[in-house]
Amino acid sequence: MLRAEYCVKTILPIALSTQYAAPEPMNWLQLEMTLGALDPQHAEAALCIAGALCVTFEAAGDTPLYQPEVSLPPLWSATRVTGLFPADADIHALRRCLLAMLGLEQLPAHRIELLEDRDWTREWLKEFKPMRFGRRLWICPTAYACPDPAAANILLDPGLAFGTGTHATTALCLEWLDGINLTGKTVIDYGCGSGILAIAAVRLGAERVWAVDTDPQALTAARENAGRNQAGEILAITPPEELNAVQADMLLANILAGPLLQLAPRFAELVRPGGTLLLSGILTGQRDEIQAAYAPWFVSRGGAQREEWLRMDGLRRERH
Repeated sequence: MLRAEYCVKTILPIALSTQYAAPEPMNWLQLEMTLGALDPQHAEAALCIAGALCVTFEAAGDTPLYQPEVSLPPLWSATRVTGLFPADADIHALRRCLLAMLGLEQLPAHRIELLEDRDWTREWLKEFKPMRFGRRLWICPTAYACPDPAAANILLDPGLAFGTGTHATTALCLEWLDGINLTGKTVIDYGCGSGILAIAAVRLGAERVWAVDTDPQALTAARENAGRNQAGEILAITPPEELNAVQADMLLANILAGPLLQLAPRFAELVRPGGTLLLSGILTGQRDEIQAAYAPWFVSRGGAQREEWLRMDGLRRERH
């Protein structure tokens, strides 16, 4: 799964889940390191080989976001990389492995600390409350009563995959969906994550919806959420290679700019002439490159912006 949140692997992939049996309590060993001049993909690979369960990148200071190439993860001029390891990991062996993998005699400024296990679900739910998008669409965690029972309500808890509506890119897509008529439409949510956009399409009247993702954890989370929202008869959840020949009225893709560039020809195959394409997970500086990549097949119809993120939509051209 390649959502717009820049976590290379899902943070605490088991501890965050409310959709499976609770794991045994465990602690974690966290290594934070200044990236400096290190190549981010090389650093990620080194941490994973050293045994990291997840790797994240975040700003090390109040510096602006930049992305030198659209196919690379967005970074800051001062970036911190964090690896999360089992608590019993050998710290000395970990350092030796990183030095060897990175070809260094000394690691950049870093610190290693033990994180005690917490009730991650409870921590998440402190911030995750019912949210409305547009006029009729609500995202409601199961711990709360839906504020408007007559609205298009989606029951969703934080779990294995991104997509709860809290990120600007997801919110842009949900608000757009709320403002259009989906009655009788066929929809593809490509890069579905938690399945939030696909389930929203079902709730808003779509006739048939496909949720597609490369990440098995995302597909598992989407199936759980689809079942919770009784969307199973309308919603099909599948990896890309099992997506049959579909001519959708609408395709949604809230992923990253790199995959969006690569997938332009595929999306053109999946959207019928006159159908709609919605792209999100795009930084403002990436607009022109994305628009140029899709121009042979789609006519741009504008979009919207929130913070540094863009939502772009287009109309599929008639085939010649």
